[in-house]
Amino acid sequence: MRELQIQPFSEEHLVDAAGLLAERHERQLVAEPLLPANVNFRSELRMIRNADDASGTIALRNGEVVGYLLGAPRDEAMWGTNVWVELAGQAAREPEIVRDLYAVAAARWLEEGRDRHYVLVPATDDELVDAWFRLSFGAQHASGIQQTPAASNGSRFKVEIREASAEDVDSAIALDKLLPQHQERAPVFARGPLWTDEELSEDFLGDVGDPEVGLFVAELEGRPVGLLAMVSAEKSSLHSGLARPDCAALLAFAATLPEARGSGAGVTLTNAGLDWARERGYPVVVTDWRETNLLASRFWPARGFRRTFRRLYRSIP
Repeated sequence: MRELQIQPFSEEHLVDAAGLLAERHERQLVAEPLLPANVNFRSELRMIRNADDASGTIALRNGEVVGYLLGAPRDEAMWGTNVWVELAGQAAREPEIVRDLYAVAAARWLEEGRDRHYVLVPATDDELVDAWFRLSFGAQHASGIQQTPAASNGSRFKVEIREASAEDVDSAIALDKLLPQHQERAPVFARGPLWTDEELSEDFLGDVGDPEVGLFVAELEGRPVGLLAMVSAEKSSLHSGLARPDCAALLAFAATLPEARGSGAGVTLTNAGLDWARERGYPVVVTDWRETNLLASRFWPARGFRRTFRRLYRSIP
């Protein structure tokens, strides 16, 4: 690594960086062919480069660009004093190079008071994930993908699934609150925005009346115990760019009451969501979960979702 030169990222490096990103994505497509094949890599990079307060580094070896790292902050009200390396924000000929890139970029970010660092990394690249782990990053979040099944396996459980209606609004509000409440506790310790009952009601009733949303309720003995929502992935800001396949459905939300866990409500709801995607012609389904959410990080891979990207996180004291 001694021959590496690390310099600030500038406009002149955009074309070479886009080439490295294309190489990285091509490697990932071999491991996960459901990801989008046609990506405008320069456009993805330019969006990061043009973001407010964006900065980064470039690695040169014998005058050739062999790696880059670009980061920009997101809303501090949500993420604190932060910087994000987005989906297109890094690529290198050798994974070890990102450690040199980060060493220089992170010094500037910390000088700017940005001590919470988020990095989106292809989950299929074990060596790149390892390079970030050896920079004291840990896995916080994951995106998952699967081909829409040709048919669900049916259900052996005594759970009834039906489409949600406006009359379910009170149950939906209670179920909507379950996920943030669960993720506030150990070992997730995540604090998100707090929505009022009025906001949750308005959101639910809007979804009930939207023909492009699949909203399903699970019932046990006539009592609503679970809720699941399906939409087009085009509505997602997380599943975008390199992570958004053409014509993909998004499993956007799922929750079941704690006392209903083990009843099959979650499995049966998931099957209903996958059926919805198939019936509407979506060949691919994506979702995401917190890796620190023990239930979700075990449930979704068991339902057939393969990790595509990991969000890694480091907080600097």
